[in-house]
Amino acid sequence: MRLRSCLAGVALVLLGVSGGAAHAAEECPAKSTSMEDIIAVINAAPSCDRAMELFEACAYGASGDVQFGEAVEKKCEADFVGRLKPPQKLSYQRELRVCDRKYRNKSGTMYISATAFCRAEVAQRYARRALKASGAGR
Repeated sequence: MRLRSCLAGVALVLLGVSGGAAHAAEECPAKSTSMEDIIAVINAAPSCDRAMELFEACAYGASGDVQFGEAVEKKCEADFVGRLKPPQKLSYQRELRVCDRKYRNKSGTMYISATAFCRAEVAQRYARRALKASGAGR
């Protein structure tokens, strides 16, 4: 019984840490699995949400995801960062720091990936709010 509980816990952690990559319904559309090709696909995405979908589809589940997450952050920030008032900007930066601290005491590259996903999700959430507020939709 104890082993089953431990295994269930490990499975939940792995599913949560993968940022949805294990459940991606889409194949990565990059020309190859090279970091440059994947970043190019994310940068070419027409929207923040699409960039996030591509990140999920192409993620390595390891430390290489940091660069993919940064590309998603940049794509999403284009929708809102210039319009943030100072208190909102501080709030955004605080949420990013929460992601940075969340797994800092964990070892393994999957936790670096989880941090990258967390940061990208924060940026995506802010972009969605900004687009909703402007009436532009997704």
